[in-house]
Amino acid sequence: AEFGEPGPLVGILVGSESDRESMDPAMQELDERGISHELHVLSAHRDPRSVAEYASTAALRGVRVIICGAGMAAALPGVVASYSDLPVIGVPLRSSKSVADGLDALLSIVQMPPGVPVACVSIDGARNAAILAARILGQGGGLPTIDL
Repeated sequence: AEFGEPGPLVGILVGSESDRESMDPAMQELDERGISHELHVLSAHRDPRSVAEYASTAALRGVRVIICGAGMAAALPGVVASYSDLPVIGVPLRSSKSVADGLDALLSIVQMPPGVPVACVSIDGARNAAILAARILGQGGGLPTIDL
């Protein structure tokens, strides 16, 4: 984005090009809700400096929630959360190399250390990640509000 232009509200990251298609339901959901987003392929293992750069500058560019799709060791959501104070939503992804059909990624995302929170949706739950991002942004799509 040019200087002065608002950036996307939701950043979507995947660890490899082969994971890009798995995040299509998230992008479709955000499009239907009129929520701006961007997608980048950045690997926590192959390019950790770029992940750190993205995560640490996302808020400055207007990003308000980051969704990370990751398979196998699934380090991406946790690494992003360690470099950013923005809400991070992890999407565990199945892959041909998955252990127990994606359980490896699920456990890697869910089991974060204290002080590094990552929300986690179901395996291949990209659409739910987008719905959760919308709710975090307060654009939950006409849901009734409850005053306490």
